[in-house]
Amino acid sequence: MTNVSTSTVASNGLAINRIELPGTRALTVLVAFDAGARNESPQENGMAHFLEHLVFKGGESYPTYKDVNETAERLGGVLNAYTSHDLVAFHITVRAESAPQAIDLLSDFVGRPRLDAEELDRERGVVIQEINRAYDQPSMVAEYLIDRAAFGDHPLGRTVLGPEENLRSFTRDGIVAFRERRWSGARGGAFLAGNLEHLPAEEELQERFARFPALGEPEPYVAAPDFVPQTLVEERDTNQSHLRMIYRPDITVTDVRERAALSIYATLLGGSMGSRLFEEIREKRGLCYSVYALNHAFADVPILQLGSGLESAKCVEAYTRMREIVDELRADGPTEEEVHRARAYAAGRLVLAFENTNAVARHAANQRIVFDQDIDPDAAIAALDAVTFDEVMQVARGVADNLAVACVGPHATEEF
Repeated sequence: MTNVSTSTVASNGLAINRIELPGTRALTVLVAFDAGARNESPQENGMAHFLEHLVFKGGESYPTYKDVNETAERLGGVLNAYTSHDLVAFHITVRAESAPQAIDLLSDFVGRPRLDAEELDRERGVVIQEINRAYDQPSMVAEYLIDRAAFGDHPLGRTVLGPEENLRSFTRDGIVAFRERRWSGARGGAFLAGNLEHLPAEEELQERFARFPALGEPEPYVAAPDFVPQTLVEERDTNQSHLRMIYRPDITVTDVRERAALSIYATLLGGSMGSRLFEEIREKRGLCYSVYALNHAFADVPILQLGSGLESAKCVEAYTRMREIVDELRADGPTEEEVHRARAYAAGRLVLAFENTNAVARHAANQRIVFDQDIDPDAAIAALDAVTFDEVMQVARGVADNLAVACVGPHATEEF
């Protein structure tokens, strides 16, 4: 059983959340903010991710990227960060005994980054290479296309990395302004997950996390648009096609029970080797190597995404059959046995994921900052265990035959 102790709040408004996981020797320290790509203007697209890179170049006590990286290694720590549409987050996982030094390191370079102008120009080239590499990968291009097909010109339809021309135009002043607009303690949090035996005293914790500037509460995000799905194809002369489909399920995204039921539905549809898509598209028909369904909840809108990488000659047949399977579930519902198996599999997978302190911290950040809900990992597992057959049936009926489609391969839009 986990033990989620009550949060304390640093002087800058940043909540410090503790999640004790008995039996582990590891600790993850994660700091996150509601400062992802959905908070960017069109001209700023890519800035949240670029800022994530720049922060690693050093702070006050650890003034260079070499100081940051070598200190993390001396702690035996794994240091990383991520930017999504929802969040930007920085995290380090260490043996529990290294907690004070790990907190000192992370709070220094993330809370007091130098954002050196020379480093900015150097890192600009690195991120442009990252952008160009993504466009060399057809599967990544398919991800970009499906977001645009589902959300259009809205920030959720743009890439997290942004376009190359934006990266070339970013200034230090613009980046600092974005940080001051979005990195508010009121819309962020520090999360300490794992073995908490070696945490510094409360006074020191408060001092470390107070290194982040005290900032006003940011503007709310731009609400997700109505669903006006498109079909987008990038024609490439290849033998392999990359197919993506997005439906918008009829669930209340802030309702924990409904999100859990959508997870079970996505699992039985295409989240395991016993799922309908895997059995029908891959095993029975041999149409592809990879096929899946997954669900995701943004702060105000849920999505159900289906995808496959497959031989181009079989792409349209697979697409047609994948749609039919969703239609069959809407019309007839899943079987009791399917729901039972998917529920056991989804909950079991979460139990195994939460053996990892980093996964617990990431889950907590998403729960608290995106939804302002319970961060206890046991509660997330219990929510899946509690899903009923009727709740999954309700989700299946609410996946309307209205979908965005994206494909990279030798195809035309009219084929879909």
